[in-house]
Amino acid sequence: MTIAITGGTGFVGQALIDRALDQGVPVRALARKEQEPRDGVEWIAGDLADGKALMRLVAGVAAVVHVAGVMTAHDSAGFEAGNVAGTLAMIEAALAAGVRRFVCVSSLAAREPELSAYGASKARAERLVEASALDWTIVRPPAVYGPRDRDMFELFRAARWGLVPVPREGRASLIHVEDLARLLLAVVPGGEGVSHRIFEPDDGRSGGWAHDELARAIGRAVGRRPRVVGLSKRMMEWAARADGMMRGPRARLTLDRVGYMTHPDWVAGSHSRVPAVLWRPRVETLAGLEATARWYRQAGWL
Repeated sequence: MTIAITGGTGFVGQALIDRALDQGVPVRALARKEQEPRDGVEWIAGDLADGKALMRLVAGVAAVVHVAGVMTAHDSAGFEAGNVAGTLAMIEAALAAGVRRFVCVSSLAAREPELSAYGASKARAERLVEASALDWTIVRPPAVYGPRDRDMFELFRAARWGLVPVPREGRASLIHVEDLARLLLAVVPGGEGVSHRIFEPDDGRSGGWAHDELARAIGRAVGRRPRVVGLSKRMMEWAARADGMMRGPRARLTLDRVGYMTHPDWVAGSHSRVPAVLWRPRVETLAGLEATARWYRQAGWL
């Protein structure tokens, strides 16, 4: 049973490929750049705008797991191209190839599309999937952390420096990338209770994490007791402008991200839980944060 994966060279995609190979599942993955050969993986050169590459990607596969997406862009057009047009292209390729099963990785940000261009694009992508003739499942991960991640790494680095700025109010759920990868593979077969469902997984912590609470947990993971500073939306907007001036296109904090980061409720919904018989989180978050910090040190990031 070969599965086609988009975003296979990214943070979540790499974890998904690792997990698939561990389970003996062959993978065909899309990549914009040439990749090192790997047993069990057939790399397809191209991107989401390359129709011929997409047809090579999905030909004869049992399912598509659409992970690729744009999290940071300078304008709404960037999100539209990466998240909406890219999803539509994958839907059309799957239908043309006769592939029925389609797993789409979205985001909790899709719940509140008015807050950001990113969330709006994810919501539009979800509607395309839901309106298609595919046998679909949508997974909305909360904040994802683990080895190779560069977004949550910003918090680890700040904690190492001893000062962690966070939104002043609100709570958010977390999930380790290995748990997310297990879930994506678990839903690939589809079936009753899985097909035509939207799932919001998390680490099993009821009510999620307060932002300051998570910052202190990350501090413990890196062996520090950082000062945690709660920022208002206006202060975070100022910080985003400063980050843009200093790092330009490499900036991780953007005004669009501030739009959804300052929303008070990014806790996975209890009404959208994955059936326990299918999947449960295995990575306890404090231990997962410590293991992630070790990976960052070993990789020379910290």
